[in-house]
Order: sequence, then C-alpha cells, then structure tokens
Amino acid sequence: MPDQQTSSDEPDDSEDQWSGPVQHLPPVPPWTRADGVRRFSGISYALVSGYRPLQLDLWVPPNPTPPPLVVWVHGGAWLSGDRRYLPETLRPEQLFDALVAAGLAVATVDYRHAREAPFPAQLHDVKAAVRYLRAHADELGIDASRVGIWGESAGGHLAALVALTAGRPDLEGHLGVVGPASGVDVVVDWYGVADPDGIPRLVLPPEAQALLPPSFAEHPPEILLAGADPATHADAAPVRQVHPDAPPFLLVHGTADRVVPFGQSEALRDALAAAGVPVRLVPVAGADHIFNGSDEVDAVVELSVRYLVAALTPTS
Repeated sequence: MPDQQTSSDEPDDSEDQWSGPVQHLPPVPPWTRADGVRRFSGISYALVSGYRPLQLDLWVPPNPTPPPLVVWVHGGAWLSGDRRYLPETLRPEQLFDALVAAGLAVATVDYRHAREAPFPAQLHDVKAAVRYLRAHADELGIDASRVGIWGESAGGHLAALVALTAGRPDLEGHLGVVGPASGVDVVVDWYGVADPDGIPRLVLPPEAQALLPPSFAEHPPEILLAGADPATHADAAPVRQVHPDAPPFLLVHGTADRVVPFGQSEALRDALAAAGVPVRLVPVAGADHIFNGSDEVDAVVELSVRYLVAALTPTS
C-alpha cells in the first residue's frame, strides 16, 4: 500500500474542513480483483487528534455506470468490533460479496468505541464516513446520489440514527470532510438498539460470562452514555428521533435475542409506522443475538440485499 502521508497533491478541501491540520486523507489507490471488482483498503476518512485514524474499506463492482453505495456499520456493544469482520454466524466477507454480486458498492467503516469517546462520537464518525464517500464519489467510482446504510446490533443502532438525524446539524459533528450531506435513502437494521435506556442488563450463566472480556461485565449503554444529560439520552434513542421524512427501514431481529430484546425492533417499527414511514419488521423465529441458533442466515442476507437493491436501483 502506498504511503498515506499528506503531500502536495492533497485535494483542496479548504471549504470542507476545519482550518489547521488536515482532517482526512485522499483515497488510496485500489487493487482490482480478477472479476473486475475494485477494492480500496484502509482509507483514512477522518483523523482525530489523539485517536487511531478512522478508516474504511470499499468494494466497487465493475458496473457500466457508477453503482449505488451501501455503508456497513459493525456491531460490538459500542465497546469492540472491527470494520473487517462480520458476525461469526456469517461467512468471512459474505455480506460484502453478496452486495457486490448484486451490483452495489459497499463500504465498511470503523468508528470510535465508547471507551475511546462517549456518544455522540460514534454517530459523528459514521456520518463523517458518509460525507467522505460523497465528497470523493467521482474518484471512487460510486453514485453518491443513492446511498443506503446497513448495520447490526450497535451498528444497527448507529445506522438508524444516521438516517433519522440527517436534519440535525447539532448531531453532524466536525470530523473529516464537512459540507456534503450525511443522510441516506434506505436503512437495513439487524437487531439494532432502538432505545439504549430500554436495554436490560445481560445476565448470562457463569460459563458464558467467562468467555467475554472483563469490560462486558459492565452495562454497555452506561458506558456509551457516561455522564450524558437527558437530552443526549434522547438523541441516542432512534425510537425518539422518528419523523415523517425518514427513509424506509427493513428491521430484522431474532425473536429469542437475549442481548437486544426483540421488543426493541417492535418499538421502532411501531414508531416509524405511526409517522407514516415505510417499514418492515422480519422476525427470525427462535434466533438469539447475531441470529445464533437459526439456519436462515443465508436467507436473511439475501432478503436484506434484495431490499437494498430495490430501494437503490431505479426501475426502468
């Protein structure tokens, strides 16, 4: 991979970023797979002083015209996770491969964990990634006018908030490229948190608890919202940010989820439907978190990809 140090050919984004040190780096050159898919790895979409660079990877299929984009947001209770790894119930890169095979570009993004910075830092980060992708759409070969977002668990929570707070300048943040819109056209939310205050403390048997990092002995929403005032608690709850102009939502949730109860998606569905927003909730019968215990994971991936294709691909 080429050196990513700032150089004289750095794009002039003086109107799009803070004055002072550069807040992002230009796209790295892609490498092209045998099937023509271009892959960009480790693009630093935002540089935050004192933190690791915030990076994204991007796959672009060899369509005749620039493809629509889907942004994937990983889970991990806001405390862990990595853009490069999918839930263990999926095959490595299964979701990314399925989107590219359907003719959609897909970006997978990192964001600061709750021990690095409390909410709304995570929301600011994902919005910065969307803005970066729009600002560099021509270089990356994607259609920035058609953007969807898809997340799981904590990532589903952030995906929903990106969609629902697009009209909130106070929740936009100032990271990376500022100026382009961070709103999206469609949301797929897998077992996401609709209200962090409504998540019960997870009680696991000792043998299961022993497999988790010590940090998970604490309640993740309390870490995410450490010291937050009531207004910030409301900002962190997608169910409390619903409005009639929100984009369509597909919610998919296991009915036996012990980490994020199925009722969280029911509450978000009801709020969206009451506001007149197109929404569909698909229950996965008997599935625990990350669809554990279900043999329908491949079908759920296919359903989700079809939903995104229908929403992002114009009909002729």
